[in-house]
Amino acid sequence: MEFKPLMNIESSFKLIRLFAIVFVCSCTVVTVYSVWSSYSYAEAQRQKIYVLDQGKSLILALSQDLSQNRPVEAKDHIMRFHELFFTLSPDKNAIEYNINRALALSDKSVFTIYKDLVESGYFNRIISGNVTQRIWVDSISCNFNSYPYEAMVYARQHIIRETTVTERNLVTSCRLRNTSRSDNNPNGFILENFIIKENEDKSTWDR
Repeated sequence: MEFKPLMNIESSFKLIRLFAIVFVCSCTVVTVYSVWSSYSYAEAQRQKIYVLDQGKSLILALSQDLSQNRPVEAKDHIMRFHELFFTLSPDKNAIEYNINRALALSDKSVFTIYKDLVESGYFNRIISGNVTQRIWVDSISCNFNSYPYEAMVYARQHIIRETTVTERNLVTSCRLRNTSRSDNNPNGFILENFIIKENEDKSTWDR
């Protein structure tokens, strides 16, 4: 009987220790969950942007990771360049305007091709012959697994003269490199190593 109090004390100590361990573990779980919830909430709030609409009301906008849109922006950049560089009208000012905008999206390789066309009298023939040139991009193939991004473009050109329309197959290749965004280059790419692989007449018909 004399050992009973000691056993009761030991059992009580073990029970208190068990309660203490459970309490500490519970506090740890609650603390970790609270920190994780707070971090998740803060991240969610960072995705929200409030825009003041003409000083009257707040409009909620959501921000996105820019890298998610890069493939779409890359194809838009390539398409925009081709539309500017290959869409021509028999007007010197219009040609220079489009070409200058295309050069802002590209590197020296495009400028070299442009100079060769000028020296060969290509643009003068368009103006003197009253020729209109239009382009339709059929498909753009980009490899985003390596950088700079390699791209191939398959397009059709319509060269519209006074009496005839000539359709050409146009195949080009290029690389895309990231650069700073600007008003003249909103997608933030530079098109480089531009090569015209194929530019042959496909068919001609009367207007």
